[in-house]
Amino acid sequence: MFELTTVIVTALIALLVGCAAGYMLSRAGASSTRSSDLQKRLTDAEQALDNYQRDVTEHFARTTELVNSLNESYRDMHEHLASSALKLSTPEISRQLLADARHQLPGHKGQEIDQPSVEAPRDWAPKRQGSKGTLSEDYGLHDGDTGNFASVEEAEEKDPPQAR
Repeated sequence: MFELTTVIVTALIALLVGCAAGYMLSRAGASSTRSSDLQKRLTDAEQALDNYQRDVTEHFARTTELVNSLNESYRDMHEHLASSALKLSTPEISRQLLADARHQLPGHKGQEIDQPSVEAPRDWAPKRQGSKGTLSEDYGLHDGDTGNFASVEEAEEKDPPQAR
């Protein structure tokens, strides 16, 4: 019927085709496994980021509550001390405490420190009576020097201003 060599060659070809098909299927399976592993890691990372953002938001919300509570406690303490001082002190000291309390409470909109009005610094020196100002175009030029140069820049090149 069939020769032995034909059967052997057919078996070897079938074995090679089977190995190639198995190799291809194993690569495709590993790729989907790797893809699912990456997808799982991405999902975990997103969840960790969401948890972190939620924790930060909760932290700042709680911090705001605590600061507001601290301000209220300070205000309550100050009012308690002020009312006790008013009851226990002389009328003169009571008036002084009331005046000081208006400036020290949180949220007071008034000016904290009375400062005298401040004049802005001048960027020029005042001139003497009868002399030219320092911003004058011919400042520093002598009467005879004005005709020798076409411009002030040429005069400064020839005779630079002295260092102060």
